[in-house]
Amino acid sequence: MSRYTGPRLKVLRALGVDLPGLSRKSMQERPTPPGQHGLKKMSSRKSEFGQQLMEKQKLRYNYGLTEGQLRRVIVDAKKHRGATGNKLVELLERRLDNLVFRAGFAPTIPAARQMVSHGHMALNGRRVTIPSIRLRVGDHFGPTEPGKKIDLVRTTLAAPALERPEWISLDSATQTACLSYLPESDAAPFPLDLQRIVEYYATRL
Repeated sequence: MSRYTGPRLKVLRALGVDLPGLSRKSMQERPTPPGQHGLKKMSSRKSEFGQQLMEKQKLRYNYGLTEGQLRRVIVDAKKHRGATGNKLVELLERRLDNLVFRAGFAPTIPAARQMVSHGHMALNGRRVTIPSIRLRVGDHFGPTEPGKKIDLVRTTLAAPALERPEWISLDSATQTACLSYLPESDAAPFPLDLQRIVEYYATRL
């Protein structure tokens, strides 16, 4: 399954939640699901599978992953001690494209992914082009010298889409951010039922 490139607001309305990583827009102005039967869909009760699927889709769309990529992250999370759901959020939040977004260098994760892919970001002083790189505590990242001149970087730093989390520190003078410590299970910037995601994949891996 390929990465979604369609209307982003339609996804927010279908899932019933704002996903800041996907879009700066809000579904609150049109809170009903898309389609002519939107109001009817709101009143109908979802099955347990439907609720599990919806929680999984929140992760997929917010972090911009294909189904295969999300499955691989789930497998990685299962290999660690502790709750799988908690580790899952940590691994997703440690992706470079997400950190570029959460640090305030890009307005969304798709925009951050494009910046990384085009070579406008550096990791520990070296230019990188792989958005899925998983950072470790103490790693430094930020725009390259040409990247600092991009208007999008300047405007987003001045008015970031989200408040910068405590586990990311920023040196405004050098425009360099650092992963200070590992994010916890509540790091995702939207409501999430991790147990339902774990249950969804319990019989699918």
